[in-house]
Amino acid sequence: MKARVSLNLPQSLKKAAEEFAEKDGVSLNQFIALALAEKVGTVSAAEFFAERGKAGDVDWAVQFLEGRE
Repeated sequence: MKARVSLNLPQSLKKAAEEFAEKDGVSLNQFIALALAEKVGTVSAAEFFAERGKAGDVDWAVQFLEGRE
């Protein structure tokens, strides 16, 4: 399922996005969708690791990385 979005961009940002899309050989729509997917993935991963890290044992991790565990 796809959804339509009306997006207002500064002209300079639109021009830059068009140039990147052309270099990548994709449409502006595809470029924006990929850029948004990349941002969502990055933020989701950061949130996952931040939450996962709360239960971590820093002393054990340092020992493990130093080869003492």
